[in-house]
Amino acid sequence: MSPDAATAEAKAYRPWQIKIFTATWLAYAGYYFCRKAFYVVKADFAQDLGLSTSHLAHLGTGYLVAYMIGQFSSAYVGRRLGPKMLLLGGMAISILCNVAFGVSNSFWTVLLFLTINGLAQGTGWPGCIGSLAYWFKRTQRGSVLGVWSTCYQLGSVAASSFAAFMLGLAGWQWSFFGASVVLLLIWFVVLFIHPNRPEDVGLEPLADDDEPNTDADADPAQQQGLGWTRGVVITILMMGAIYFCIKFLRYALWSWVPFLLANNFDMQGDSAGYLSTVFDISGFAGVIVAGYLTDRFFKGRRSAVALAMIVLMALSFLMMFFLGEGSLVFFTISMGLAGFMLFGPDSLISGTGAIDVGSRRGALVAAGIINGMGSAGPIFQEQLVGWMYDAFDQSLAPILITLVGVSILCAMMMSLLWWRSRSGKGGL
Repeated sequence: MSPDAATAEAKAYRPWQIKIFTATWLAYAGYYFCRKAFYVVKADFAQDLGLSTSHLAHLGTGYLVAYMIGQFSSAYVGRRLGPKMLLLGGMAISILCNVAFGVSNSFWTVLLFLTINGLAQGTGWPGCIGSLAYWFKRTQRGSVLGVWSTCYQLGSVAASSFAAFMLGLAGWQWSFFGASVVLLLIWFVVLFIHPNRPEDVGLEPLADDDEPNTDADADPAQQQGLGWTRGVVITILMMGAIYFCIKFLRYALWSWVPFLLANNFDMQGDSAGYLSTVFDISGFAGVIVAGYLTDRFFKGRRSAVALAMIVLMALSFLMMFFLGEGSLVFFTISMGLAGFMLFGPDSLISGTGAIDVGSRRGALVAAGIINGMGSAGPIFQEQLVGWMYDAFDQSLAPILITLVGVSILCAMMMSLLWWRSRSGKGGL
């Protein structure tokens, strides 16, 4: 493409890129308001409804199983509905479920709506990644999605802080009601400014110079297929296995840190909710740094940066184990370091990498598969952490040892994926 043509293309795309970035960023941040409230209010919620730690683990498991199914099913449904309708439908259901949480008074009622909410929440990531795939080139994606991926750090921080604020102000029911109002406002934003593909607004499909098999030049008879080779399938499955470990660790902290801070460090529920956001605030910087490094210094190759950060993440959990069990200060410091190192690879593998490896046409499907496999990790941690906490008399040591072990396993698998990519077999 000539310089003049590239300039004209960039000028035509820029206003729509801003719109798609804004709509999807707000959408995924908004999903968190209707996801995180349950985790923040766990202690007060359990006390009022007479629920045990095991009950909480079962509720979390119900949600996470449904969330995993929602990720996989979105890979199928999203290709038929389109990303915009997928997002609007998922958000609407999640809003209604959170209203139901606020009026629920029994374990079974909460479990029912929490499970439905999990299915709805599973539409968010594939829908957003499927939207973004058509609007940015590979050489832009690391930096752009690095900034975009702050939606699930800032969204998580804002959602947790908002839920903690409403908890202290009006009780746990209003943590759910307030979350529904926030997501409803964002639903209207997505409705009015979210474009689907460039073709829908009169633009030509955006093509990478080094990506021959794009929608712009693919055989029309193959448009309905994904065009994946055996190597691509293996890479996506490996990314899913790595993401299993990453989400195991991420959700272990998201799900249990406010609860553990309240019970093991004698903090008030709202204060524990605020302090738990250190993990996400640190991750905010991690995704930006990771995305910038891959574009600026690694020419769109993500695996080396992901490997380095995962190794450092494992060291952060080692610090938490040796120093954090008996010290709130060291627990918080190691939690922040782990957040910085975890969220960079999280974004590179589940977002940017899903587009790079799966291609634009297959990005939504790749994101659904990677996140679907990854979402099995939180299911296991929910039951395991809940069981260990009761079985070992509320000791943090077994939980922290588990986090260390999973992070080391994650580093080993990432090493293999890095080697495949370095050998020209991975594409990440």
